[in-house]
Amino acid sequence: MTALVPGPDGPGPASDGPGPAPRRSGPARPPRVGVLALQGGVREHARMLVGLGADVVPVRRADQLDALDALVLPGGESSTIDRLLRVLDLRDPLRAAIAQGLPVLGTCAGLILLADRIEDPAPGQQTLGVLDVTVRRNAFGRQADSSEETVATVLGPVRAAFIRAPLVVSVGEGVEVIARRGAEPTDTDAPIVGVRCGDVTGIAVHPELTGDATFHRALLGQAAVRRAG
Repeated sequence: MTALVPGPDGPGPASDGPGPAPRRSGPARPPRVGVLALQGGVREHARMLVGLGADVVPVRRADQLDALDALVLPGGESSTIDRLLRVLDLRDPLRAAIAQGLPVLGTCAGLILLADRIEDPAPGQQTLGVLDVTVRRNAFGRQADSSEETVATVLGPVRAAFIRAPLVVSVGEGVEVIARRGAEPTDTDAPIVGVRCGDVTGIAVHPELTGDATFHRALLGQAAVRRAG
């Protein structure tokens, strides 16, 4: 027979001893973000993401995509990256991962890779075709014409470098213009340098070279939403 002990509202069953300790969850693991590591500005993106608390995975094989929370496609030479993607059988797995909702940030050449269409492709050049836009390579001049500027974006002003940057010539239905050069994103006369559709973001510039983490923070926010879902 269970003994009764007085409680604040009268007698109640006595405890047979301390109950189980409350379950404590361990610290949440950091977001796991891949950086496509075939060519280009891999180190700069990795450094920025680590500074924001991410666990960075240099991606060179298809199986490395499986456990990612987000992915960065860095700048570099878009035709070279395209060729390496096909040589390493990474193109189709990348397309599949993005189609399944993996948040992606493409910068400069990464934007070109994401685009559906290139106005002036190198011979044989292909894209991933996951963002309904047309781009033009090297639209703002050669390497010698590089500059560092503040770009107006829907996330606020972003300091970034233009290095042989592409231009977004046209956008399809459902694609949001998120950045323009030298103007507010709503200024329809200014060159388009950033677009977004769902969790796929492409920008023509290099914020990783100026230390502006605005877009990388946004990517980690998308990763957190995906993990919570």
